[in-house]
Amino acid sequence: MSISPSETDFIIKGIDADMRLDGRGRLDYRPIYIETGLLPHASGSARVQLGDGIDVVVGIKAETHQINPTSDNQDSGLIFVDVECSPSSSQSFEGRGADSLNAELAQILERILSGPQGGLDLQKLCIIPGKACWCIYIDALVLGMGGNLVDALSYATHAALAETKLPATVIEDVGQGNMEFELDADDSKSMNLPGYENVPVIVTLSKIGSRYVADCSIMEELCADAVIYVGVNKAGKLCGVQKSASHSIDPSMLIEMLSTAQDVGLRAIKGLDSRLKTEFSSVKDLSQGGFLA
Repeated sequence: MSISPSETDFIIKGIDADMRLDGRGRLDYRPIYIETGLLPHASGSARVQLGDGIDVVVGIKAETHQINPTSDNQDSGLIFVDVECSPSSSQSFEGRGADSLNAELAQILERILSGPQGGLDLQKLCIIPGKACWCIYIDALVLGMGGNLVDALSYATHAALAETKLPATVIEDVGQGNMEFELDADDSKSMNLPGYENVPVIVTLSKIGSRYVADCSIMEELCADAVIYVGVNKAGKLCGVQKSASHSIDPSMLIEMLSTAQDVGLRAIKGLDSRLKTEFSSVKDLSQGGFLA
């Protein structure tokens, strides 16, 4: 998809005046819809639709994993992220056209979710140090494109992880300091994912002209000079920051963008968590003046 110089100029001038093409202000989000529990055989799942274009589904699979004796992390669990952009979401994704985007999206999610700055606490996923841990597989499918994919994927991942249940583990000392474990087959004893309450969401802010905006449309993304992805958890900690695009960001603007992302992320988590128990919740009302405003 391409954009003409006149269209770019029109978008930039609109953003300078705090009036985007669809009438939103610079930090306003489009309506967000959430549905959980879609995949009965997954440990957790969620679907997020953002505006009229973005549609993503995330499934969580939790499996026990034998810790490699040579691994540097003998007391931590593992997390793997895989993202697939469906060819039906864009003609450019036919064949292997989406491979680079899939890898980039997965890397951003995995880095912020498992980062040492305050993402998902992997040490709480250890079952027996040096022997066994939980491995969390996050599989995301992009069904519709509409700009701001990373935020939508992070909201769906946050909701799916909040719904994820792990079987209870029974640990037994078999002598000589050796420990063994087995999974309890009683579903009523299953537990929430340890540390899920600290799972961050990602706030994407794009610098366009002399301003920055949240929740870019596809047309706005084509005008962006620089983009930052900021992970924020429930405690307000920045769990990771990643920049893309070729242009630099002035340090004073970067500080302001990080502060803005922190505020937006906190409200996002509050809004998401209050609606996870309501199937296909609409947060349209909050996108205007509270949640993600």
